[in-house]
Amino acid sequence: MPHDLRKQVTDALSLSQAQVRRLIENHPGFYPLYTDQGKWKHDKPAWTKWCDGFLPGMMWLFLEAGVADDAKYWRAKAEQYSRELEERKEDRDVHDLGFIFYHGTYKRWYEATVREGKPDQRLKDVVVRAGQVLALRFKANGQYLRSFISDESLFIDIMMNVGVIFYAAENMGPADISTEKLDAHELNRRAMQHCLTTRRTIVRGEGSTSHEGIFDLKTGEFLRQTTHQGYRGDSCWSRGLAWSLYGFGTVYELTGDRRFLNVAEQHAEFYLLNTPSGAVPPWDYDAPMDGKLSITQPDSSAAAIAAVGLFNLAKLTPDRVRAQAYEAAAMATVETLTHPPYLASDDPKWEGILKRGVYHIHKGLGVDESVMWGEFFFVEAMTKALALL
Repeated sequence: MPHDLRKQVTDALSLSQAQVRRLIENHPGFYPLYTDQGKWKHDKPAWTKWCDGFLPGMMWLFLEAGVADDAKYWRAKAEQYSRELEERKEDRDVHDLGFIFYHGTYKRWYEATVREGKPDQRLKDVVVRAGQVLALRFKANGQYLRSFISDESLFIDIMMNVGVIFYAAENMGPADISTEKLDAHELNRRAMQHCLTTRRTIVRGEGSTSHEGIFDLKTGEFLRQTTHQGYRGDSCWSRGLAWSLYGFGTVYELTGDRRFLNVAEQHAEFYLLNTPSGAVPPWDYDAPMDGKLSITQPDSSAAAIAAVGLFNLAKLTPDRVRAQAYEAAAMATVETLTHPPYLASDDPKWEGILKRGVYHIHKGLGVDESVMWGEFFFVEAMTKALALL
């Protein structure tokens, strides 16, 4: 089984490179969000601009994992597609700078220069600046980072982005103050408070999550759980759960605060109890059995994100029994995703890598399609699996 799976993963990574090459050669300079009937180029809306780092991020992953079919080609393209995003380090309109700069582009680029023995401080400075800018979203009344929607809104997705603020705090240096007079201590405080507020307000006792929390701007009082992408405010949107599982694991790794490890483990337990081994979760665990919003609609992107989160958590938890369960579940998920109907290997007209993803089911955007974050985290999951096989 491990030998067969290794070949399956290697073949899927080869397909991934072919599909990414196809995308950038057919549509140079284009940063897509989701496919429409399997095609990346279409005129449907984006809702928000948060995915640009994932395309170059896949290129960096090919290089990091040592699977690049043409290292020189991918390095040139990774740098090109990352460099085009540098100005977004000053973007005040999104809460997604961690996706763009921490997970996707400049942090990986900087780490590549470190591995080469020629660390480029300027690249690290871009990541630090992105973290400083993200910290400006902090609301003192409520102690959280506001979402792109409005001042009173906290999204579970931000747990995947808050790591860039911790990174900025760690890498600023004691005398380096941002232009907004935020020192490393204040950056770290804001990031910590956001995580604690998220834990208190939209993480539930049994390990599920809400998509959004709403606050009173005058008093900072938490008012209610709600959603934009889940079935209901009190339901569990699977991608949000996966964001939080991966995100709390990351902030535990960055801070050593056991409260965050406990949250990540709660999420993992919920995920494992409610998603059969190797299965892909429904887009929302509480969706009805039939109709337009049926629970029968899977979200392969949630599975890919959760697989990476579980691989990470297996290395972070001191509980070896849990670690083995997390790694086994992540590996089973990779096994499922690396062949049809999820892998697009049997459909030459399909331009994505991973089928059956969901972007925004209520708006009818990217439903049962390839989605760019699904592509990225699928590639990341495969590279982690390959390192263990």
